[in-house]
Amino acid sequence: MEAFGLLLYGFSVLLTWKTLALMMVGLVLGIFVGVLPGLGGPNGVAILLPLTFTMDPTSAIVMLSCIYWGALFGGAITSILFNIPGEAWSVATTFDGYPMAQQGRAAEALTAAFTSSFIGSLVAVLLITFLAPGIASFALKFGPPEFFAVYLLTFCSFVGLGREEKYKTLISMSLGLLLAGVGMDTVSGQLRMTFGSNDLLRGINFLVAVIGLFGISEILLTMEERLALRGHAAKISLRVVLQVWKELPRYWVTLLRSSAIGCWLGITPGGAIAASFMSYNLAKRFSKDKDSFGKGRIEGVFAPETAAHASGTAALLPMLALGIPGSGTAAILLGGLMVWGLNPGPLLFVEHKNFVWGLIASMYLGNVVGLVLVLTTVPLFAAVLRVPFAAIAPMIVVSCAIGAFAIQNAMFDIWLMLVFGVVGYVFKKIDIPLAPFTLALVLGNRAEDSFRLSMIGAEGDLRVFWSNGLVGSITTLALVLLFWPVIGAAIAWIWNRFRP
Repeated sequence: MEAFGLLLYGFSVLLTWKTLALMMVGLVLGIFVGVLPGLGGPNGVAILLPLTFTMDPTSAIVMLSCIYWGALFGGAITSILFNIPGEAWSVATTFDGYPMAQQGRAAEALTAAFTSSFIGSLVAVLLITFLAPGIASFALKFGPPEFFAVYLLTFCSFVGLGREEKYKTLISMSLGLLLAGVGMDTVSGQLRMTFGSNDLLRGINFLVAVIGLFGISEILLTMEERLALRGHAAKISLRVVLQVWKELPRYWVTLLRSSAIGCWLGITPGGAIAASFMSYNLAKRFSKDKDSFGKGRIEGVFAPETAAHASGTAALLPMLALGIPGSGTAAILLGGLMVWGLNPGPLLFVEHKNFVWGLIASMYLGNVVGLVLVLTTVPLFAAVLRVPFAAIAPMIVVSCAIGAFAIQNAMFDIWLMLVFGVVGYVFKKIDIPLAPFTLALVLGNRAEDSFRLSMIGAEGDLRVFWSNGLVGSITTLALVLLFWPVIGAAIAWIWNRFRP
């Protein structure tokens, strides 16, 4: 009851014209941050953080958190309209969102993305509100073995549950893991596969690769078709929104499962990227019509967007309760709190409980206002599809180049983006899936570091991955998913052989 009273107090503090204006400004800026490929939520919040230093802590954190919400919403826009992920976690959204746009269902896809984003974030905020103490203590149990088990679970789910040919999935994932090792080894400090190039010391940035793999490759494919692709007219109305909302109950299992996966990987933290890929793959696996995924199925938009936003929001919980940021954006918000003289951790809920509950209230309000804002501006985004592709293609290339350069201010990244564009084009021509490649590229370093730290701590004993109930259950589940085709076939054979 005390928490409920403090939450109401937080709402009363926020419901002022000044705070609402800051919330709207933050959301608009965040949407632009999410739309621009390569900039992303963490970079956008970091760039705009100095603007808040002269504000009081409540106003500053409200504006920054709304930039975060806006970036979460905006990342789906370019993913659906142009097959260019505005955010790293929006890669899985392109698999069905872009085909929907090609079919003239852009408004429907955008509405589905924004609505599922709202649902995922709302579930995570409810979790933060009511389960903060217990979940914070659970997060402390995660060490290198647990992190590696989570990453292994993500990889194995793609191999075991994917509908693509297994050898193509393994080829794609192996290449991604290989490229993830380029640069300086974070454990030993050794240089790997840099070939004397100073530009490769930083390694291959995931966002640069994604912009090339999805954005530039799509341009190349369209050029091969002699610019046959044209913009599709897309109209939005209350009828479209209500139609999508009417379909929501049909996918309640997908939404609930994706929210749970997102919250789990946000708190642990496994990350929004792993959450979106895992949720998409599980939605595809458990669907009665698996072959429709990748061809414009709305469930393929619901699953990754719900999980990614639940994860991104839940990542704020360990930051507030333990002072351990669960994501890059949470780490920047952590720095902002320290600038304002607030030390995140268990004492924050005691010493500055009004501030904490005001922040949690802003999560609710920002999420609702953000949904209304993006839904009302869908016509602006959908209208872009009416522009002929020949006219908009140069702008897409320039936008991709600016996004790639802005990540590390390096001209080398633009050339790298073009190389990955060619790689993505070749992969699409020979039907090698891009999803395992991008997944391995982004999680490869983290998985390797977690594995090696686990081996160092256990002196090379692999039994460390079954050293307690938590890591053992995750590792076992990963192996079950990896060999699920064999296990499923064996179960089916036994059932058919011995059933009455």
